[in-house]
Amino acid sequence: RWQKIFMFPLWSKMAVFWNKMFLTIIVLLIVLFLDAVREVRKYSSVHVNEKAANVNSSAFDHIQMKLFRSQRNLYLSGFSLFLWLVLRRTVTLLTQLAKEMASHAALETQVNDATEAAKKYMAENERLQEALSGKGNGKKKESTDATEKKLKEEVEHLKAELQKTSDAFHKAKTEVAAVKKQSEGLRKEYDHLMKEYEQLQQSLNRAEDKKDL
Repeated sequence: RWQKIFMFPLWSKMAVFWNKMFLTIIVLLIVLFLDAVREVRKYSSVHVNEKAANVNSSAFDHIQMKLFRSQRNLYLSGFSLFLWLVLRRTVTLLTQLAKEMASHAALETQVNDATEAAKKYMAENERLQEALSGKGNGKKKESTDATEKKLKEEVEHLKAELQKTSDAFHKAKTEVAAVKKQSEGLRKEYDHLMKEYEQLQQSLNRAEDKKDL
């Protein structure tokens, strides 16, 4: 399904600018995160000083509201930065998995073709041996031996090619299984992070509602 989605022409056009867009958003999120950290430190110190100075309640509530908003921005920018990195890794793994699946299908086709060719040559060799087994002419026998030898060499060559293709197929199958396992682990981790993010968002919304009241 993902392979079909990634084959849309839109993705091929976006792939040229994907790295630039990713780096731009990463830089923007880092700037927002650092700014949120600075705001939290600023209003935390002001909050403590105003509380110690026992100023009027309206100014203290205003500083507390600023502190809450800066903390909220810190959480949102931090989680956005982390989830953007997770999204980048997920897209990379899905792309690798699609490529491995395509390579896996190509190797299966190659192995099937090589197997059919080997069976065909072996069947022709057997028919040739049966047809020439009853003739006692020396010249024909010598020609038959040469032909049989050539066919045996071709069969051995095809067997070697088949073994090489089979090894490559098993290697690709192992790599595909590893990528699938890694992708499944990443998906579970992403779901877990999304649940934590939703819980945090709900707690922040409840705190903001209490603050408004």
